[in-house]
Amino acid sequence: MEFQTNTTVEFNRHTDLLEKANSNRPHLIYQTVKPARLVDIVADSSSALGYTAKEAKQSLAKLSTYQLGKGDSITFDLGNHEVGHFSIHINACGSPMDAPLYLHFVFGELPVEIGVNGEPYNGVLSQSWLAEEFIHIDKLPTTLELPRRYACRYIKIEVIDSSPKWKAQFSHPQFIAESAVDLNTVTPLKTGDQLLDRIDEVSLKTLHDCMQDVFEDGPKRDRRLWIGDLRLQALANYETFDNTELVKRCLYLFGGLNTKDGWITTNVFTQNEPVPDDTFFFDYSLFFIDALADYVEHTKDYTTLTDLYPIAKLQMDEALKLVDSNNLVSLDPSRPVFVDWSMDFDRSACAQAILIYTLRHFISLTSSANKQTTSYNNTLNKLIESTRSHLFDKQKNLFVSGPNKEVNLASQIWMVLAQVLDENENVELMKNVQNTMFPVTGIATPYFYHHIVEALFMTNFKTAGINLIKRYWGKMVQEDADTFWEAFKPEDPSFSPYGSLAINSYCHAWSCTPAYLLRKYVI
Repeated sequence: MEFQTNTTVEFNRHTDLLEKANSNRPHLIYQTVKPARLVDIVADSSSALGYTAKEAKQSLAKLSTYQLGKGDSITFDLGNHEVGHFSIHINACGSPMDAPLYLHFVFGELPVEIGVNGEPYNGVLSQSWLAEEFIHIDKLPTTLELPRRYACRYIKIEVIDSSPKWKAQFSHPQFIAESAVDLNTVTPLKTGDQLLDRIDEVSLKTLHDCMQDVFEDGPKRDRRLWIGDLRLQALANYETFDNTELVKRCLYLFGGLNTKDGWITTNVFTQNEPVPDDTFFFDYSLFFIDALADYVEHTKDYTTLTDLYPIAKLQMDEALKLVDSNNLVSLDPSRPVFVDWSMDFDRSACAQAILIYTLRHFISLTSSANKQTTSYNNTLNKLIESTRSHLFDKQKNLFVSGPNKEVNLASQIWMVLAQVLDENENVELMKNVQNTMFPVTGIATPYFYHHIVEALFMTNFKTAGINLIKRYWGKMVQEDADTFWEAFKPEDPSFSPYGSLAINSYCHAWSCTPAYLLRKYVI
C-alpha cells in the first residue's frame, strides 16, 4: 500500500497535552540475557521462509578458546526474541595487533534475516533498516558495547579481516533486554489445548517486546507509535499487563499533535521530541475515538476524557463532513482507508462501516463526558438506514462496495463489527460469509485477521473463531515464531509487503491480539 503524504500540512502542538504525555513516560525494566547456544544458519527447503538454525559444532562453553580470522564467523542464539543492547569482550591472540579488527554484525529476529544477508537488497523500504553493523576496532582487548538498540534472537559476528599474523577471540557476550513491563507478572493461559496455550505465550511476548517508551508498532522497524497498532495493543494490555499509564501517554501524544484542521496523523515519531507523520488514514484518525473510549471504559479516568474529548470530537466532526447527501462516505483521496495491506478490494463500504463503528463509541464517550448526544444519535440512525438501503444486497445476503457493487470479505467483517444489522441478521450474515468466503485467503496481516476472528466471536461462532486463530497464528507457531509477525499469508509464506523478507518485522504489535481474544471470548 502506498502512503500519500502531505508535506504542507500544519500541525498544532498542544503543550499542555504533550506535558501530560511526558509525565506518563515509563521507567523501562532491564534484564540481562546470556546466549543459550551457538548455531549455524542454514538453507532449509522445509522451512516456510527458507532458513533454519541448527546447533553449531562449536560449544558456547568454549567460546573464549576459539580463534577467528578473516572469513570466520559465529552466531549466537539468545533462546528467545529480545529487544535491547548487545555487548561482547574481544581480545587478540598471536602476534602484535598490526591492523584494525574489521567486524560485521548481523541481528536477526528469524534465521532468514541472517541467511539472506549479503544478497542484493531490492526492497521498497530503506536499506538502513537492515539490522547490521560494520565496525573497525583499533585497540584490543576491549569490551564492545554497540550503541544501537536491536530486536533479535540471533546475532552473527563475522570477521571481515584482521591480519594474517593474529586472530580475534570473543567472550562474555550479553544482551540487556528492555521493556516497559515484566513478562512474569502475567499468568499464561492454561486452556488444555497446547497450541492455543503456545499462541497465547507468543502473543504475550510480542506485546511485551513492543511495549517500550511508547507502544511501538515493531521494535525492529518502524519503532513508531501507530494508532492502528495502539488500539489493538491497548486491548491486549488491559487483559494482561494492564499498564494504563502507557496507554494514557500514547493517547496524549496523538491528542497533542493534531493538524490545524483537526485530524490526527497515522503515527508519531518519538525518538526525540515527538513529531507527527504527514500520512493520514480515514480509519486511523477515527480509531483515536475507539482507543480513547476503550481506555475510559477500562479506567474510568474522566480527567483524561475531559482533556482529550475535544480532540476526539474533531475526528468525528471532520469525518462526518465527508458524508454525502445519500448519507454515504465520499472519501478524500488524501485520507485513504487502510483496512489491510492488500489493495485488491474496494474500501468504500469499509469506510462506511468504520464510521458507524466509531460513531457508536463516540456517542458513548459523549455521554460519559456529559455532553449532548441527540444530533449524533440521529446521524447514526441515518447512516445505518442508508447503509442498509444502498449497500446491502438482500438476495445475496451480503454487503456490496463501490460503483461496481463489489462483494469482498473486508466489507462484511466491518459491517458485522459496526452492527449495521440486528443480532440475528448479523449471525446469518456471518454464516453466509463462512459458506461463501472461507477459507480465508489473500489477507496479508494479523491486523485484519484479528477483525475476522472478533466478528466470528461476536456472532457466537466460537469454534470457527478458535479454528481461525489456530490456522493463522498457529501456523506461525509451527514455523518456530517466538513473536508474531507483521505480515503473513499462510498460503504464501514468502509474502512481503515490501518485496523482501529481510525487511519484514517479525515482532509486530498488531499481531499480539490472541492474548486479548482468548481471554475475552474463550476463557
